[in-house]
Amino acid sequence: MKSILVREFGGPEVLKLEEVPTPRPAAGQVLVRIHAAGVNPYDTYMRAGTYSVKPALPYTPGSDAAGVVEAIGDGVKRVRPSDRVYTAKTVTGAYAEYALALEEQVHSLPGKINFGQGAGVWVPYGTAYHALHHSAEARASETVLVHGASGGVGSAAVQMARAMGLTVLGTAGTQKGIDLVKREGAHHVFDHSKPGYQEEILKATRGRGMDIVLEMLANVNLATDLKLLATNGRVIVIGNRGEITINPRDLMLRRASARGFTLWAITPAEEADIHAGLIAGLENGTLRPVVGKELPLAEAARAHKEILEAGATGKIVLLP
Repeated sequence: MKSILVREFGGPEVLKLEEVPTPRPAAGQVLVRIHAAGVNPYDTYMRAGTYSVKPALPYTPGSDAAGVVEAIGDGVKRVRPSDRVYTAKTVTGAYAEYALALEEQVHSLPGKINFGQGAGVWVPYGTAYHALHHSAEARASETVLVHGASGGVGSAAVQMARAMGLTVLGTAGTQKGIDLVKREGAHHVFDHSKPGYQEEILKATRGRGMDIVLEMLANVNLATDLKLLATNGRVIVIGNRGEITINPRDLMLRRASARGFTLWAITPAEEADIHAGLIAGLENGTLRPVVGKELPLAEAARAHKEILEAGATGKIVLLP
């Protein structure tokens, strides 16, 4: 089978398409024929060797995929060959024609969701769900600002927050992104490339501020996020690419909090809750993964470049 391999940490050029043996499922494992693999920002950090977890070399990137069960190992009961599934992590990596996953890493893909969309379920929607439900403990009638709302996690958060009954404000840096955020249901959208957009956000809340801010780029926005919070507001740090200096008094004056998390540190109970919520939303149509671009598997390096570019919209997926 064809697979992307990383034999050394480095730039996108270290992603190489190679021919490797098709794996066979051991007990408790599932072999998935990959129809689409999702590309996430953390994939690029892991490839570069800067992520908190460094995989043993060589390795195949990717945790998110959608496809069809090809074969199952002994003891597997939740899925059968020919079932449509999405993955939430894999054993052998998703950037390939086939991937091994543990039985608990594969989940039913509703029929109304295509494979490209299915490859954009776990990290974007799992992150948005954990941020809103578990970390922010969001309540209907609250206001939420989604910074970077045109990306994979951002668009997921907009859809989810609307379904939960929140008033949703979003930011994007291009007209294409602004249009996407509006289309996905945000009540108000702001261009974060324009000076003074924070004042416009406060005006939209009549000066009250935000109950929740979902932050995708904390090293740029966290200090100003704190000034946008209402009393008892909370910033949920989802993404970060560096350091930033903040004034703790901005938290103190508002009785506010800044909370961070990584999807890889959630508990089994939280993960079960997430999948139940995601599958229900995919089935009833409130959650609709947005695919921004589909690329051949051989163009994984291009995908890794483009996902970090300003103005990227929707999910980038690779097609084996």
